[in-house]
Amino acid sequence: MPTPPLPEAPSPEVTEIERALTRITYLSTRARRHERLMALAGVPLDRAAVALLRQIADCEPQRPGELAARLGVEASHVTRTVQQLQKSGYVTRVPDPDDRRAQRIELTDAGGEAIARIREAGVRGMQVALSGWSPEELRQLATLFHRMVDGFLAHAVDEEADPGPAPAVRA
Repeated sequence: MPTPPLPEAPSPEVTEIERALTRITYLSTRARRHERLMALAGVPLDRAAVALLRQIADCEPQRPGELAARLGVEASHVTRTVQQLQKSGYVTRVPDPDDRRAQRIELTDAGGEAIARIREAGVRGMQVALSGWSPEELRQLATLFHRMVDGFLAHAVDEEADPGPAPAVRA
C-alpha cells in the first residue's frame, strides 16, 4: 500500500500537536526526571534498562535481536543491558520453544515487581500533573492519545512495507 502524499503545508493544528509532543518528549527524557522516578520507585536502573524492562513486560518473552528491533537500538546494546538486568535479578534467559539453541528474555518476579513500581510512580506523578482535569477530559485525552499512537504505528508499518525507491548502485 503506497504512502499517501504529504499535504503541501501542515495544518496549524498538526504543527501545535508536534510542538506539544516535542515538549513531552523532552520532559519525559530528562535525566533528573528519570532519577526522581527511580528514587520514588526504589529501583536503581538507568534509562536504557528501564526501556528494556518496559518492553519485556509489555510482550511475551523475545529474543535479544527482536527486543533490539522493537526498541530501535543495536543488538549489542540490548545484550549488555540484558546482562546487567540478569545480574540484578530482573530478567532471565529461557529456551526459545521454536529453536532450542536460541534464548528468549523474560521478566523474573523481581523484574515484574520493579516495573510495577516504576509504572506506579509514573502514574502517581501524572495523577498530580492532571489533577485539575475532569474525568471526562481524561477519558477524551486517553482516547485521542491511543488513536494517535495507532495512527503512528499504522504509518510506521506502511513505511516498513514500502521503503521507497532503492538507492542507485554505482558501477
